[in-house]
Amino acid sequence: MSTALFTHPACLGHDTGPYHPERSDRLRVVLRALEAEAFAPLLREAAPEASVEQVARVHPRQYVEAILKIAPEPGEQVALDSDTVMSSGSREAALRAAGAVVAAVDAVMEGWARNAFCAVRPPGHHAEPARPMGFCLFNNVAVGAAHARARWGLERVAVVDFDVHHGNGTQAMLERDGGFFYASSHQSPLYPGTGMPEEKGVGNILNVALDPGAGGAEFRRAWAEAIAPALDAFRPELLIISAGFDAHRADPLAALRVETGDFAAVTGTLLQVAERHAKGRVVSALEGGYDLAALAASAAAHVGVLMGH
Repeated sequence: MSTALFTHPACLGHDTGPYHPERSDRLRVVLRALEAEAFAPLLREAAPEASVEQVARVHPRQYVEAILKIAPEPGEQVALDSDTVMSSGSREAALRAAGAVVAAVDAVMEGWARNAFCAVRPPGHHAEPARPMGFCLFNNVAVGAAHARARWGLERVAVVDFDVHHGNGTQAMLERDGGFFYASSHQSPLYPGTGMPEEKGVGNILNVALDPGAGGAEFRRAWAEAIAPALDAFRPELLIISAGFDAHRADPLAALRVETGDFAAVTGTLLQVAERHAKGRVVSALEGGYDLAALAASAAAHVGVLMGH
């Protein structure tokens, strides 16, 4: 079985305007890196649009419909908050970003892909139930986790997040439901100010806060010594990854000193957990990463490990 890549050109049409860090070039460089010969075996799939019903499993339907009704003119940006915007292409991009994770869950559950990477934008992990924030409109990984339960009847779904920023939206959606588990490593203090170790949900939340300046050793230790054992205790039937690469030392939006190889190592740790409990089923979705060269290299390293390189 191979690794599937879910993406869609519409995700490039989410135009955040000049000088915005979450820009279309982020996805372009990732896709360009995945055109290398080493990635020829990827199963390349077009991300479908998520349905309103699928998105409304984690967001109030009224919120979903309100976002989808925002219709900027071509070339115009509508600001939803100080750093989250919509353009004429954002509606389709957001639906395909969430739909990619839904389709990837189906792919690994149906068994025609061993695991999957969703190269999509806008990202999702800051989107709260009824509030867009942090560049995010819909919470892509939470939509996928809810779909795994609704369609496939899974009782234990884990979402893990190595983006440098805490996934406040994902935690808010999962923290009251013991059938889900959420774990995150992230820099603290840093936006959005959540993700303290004492935030435990119903015993299903694990936050590992990393000090500014922490590097690969601390990053790897968080995953191997804290998060992996907690995942083993939870025994997930499916593992979903919020794959942000902004903990990289080159990233302009944070102050960790993680290297490309550290992302590969943590990906390997997570694959081992999935082998033990989830028949290897892993779905990964792109979140942050704002230095283009570091993002491209790190995403390629991550997908390489998914493929077994």
